[in-house]
Amino acid sequence: MPDAYALVVAAHPDDSEFGVAGTAAHWVREQKRVVYAIVTNGDKGTSDPNLRPEELRVMREKEQREAAKVVGVSEVVFMGYPDQGVEDTPELRKDIVRLIRTYRPKLIATSDPYRKYIWHRDHRLTGQVVLDAVFPFARDYWAYPDLIEEGLQPHKVEELLLWGSEDLNLRLDITDTWSLKMEALFCHQSQFGRYPKDEFEGRLRDRYCSLAEGEPFELAEAFHQVHIRM
Repeated sequence: MPDAYALVVAAHPDDSEFGVAGTAAHWVREQKRVVYAIVTNGDKGTSDPNLRPEELRVMREKEQREAAKVVGVSEVVFMGYPDQGVEDTPELRKDIVRLIRTYRPKLIATSDPYRKYIWHRDHRLTGQVVLDAVFPFARDYWAYPDLIEEGLQPHKVEELLLWGSEDLNLRLDITDTWSLKMEALFCHQSQFGRYPKDEFEGRLRDRYCSLAEGEPFELAEAFHQVHIRM
């Protein structure tokens, strides 16, 4: 199987849909291999006291698989860390390095760890650990000798796309994949099923229209893009 074009690393089920699903749909249309990795199991993501975490975990994994399928992503890795429990640990960093060396992506998309003030801690820590895994740990031969013994050679990622950033320098046209993005988001019924669909989509449309401001297209996903030359 060819190397992945993109590895999307998200803290929770549904984060990929907010951050990059419209762009991922374009990549898939271009016959590029896209892999989703979901760090946590999402088992805290409810305000319903009658929905137990173990039930929610199963539900959210199913929802994420369905959402990925909508945009054409067939490979979803569930890393199984506890929701609201992401930490900058050697174990998580190594797990992400293993993913990078396994799929050997050209680019990685994840949440921007440098957003100020209100930002889910899992998003911030996931982004930070991904950045550290990309450079230097995935790149350096002796960072994990045991991964070499597993046949996982070092890999240099060329590009990062960070969603949720306050320092945007790349806006990508998702006008013709908007309907897929919305369909994928609404696969997450445990999160958005209580909202009137038209109202919810209208609010999101306003947000993604604003991200396209100044561009020759209507709707955009926006990122802080980093090219890695080291």
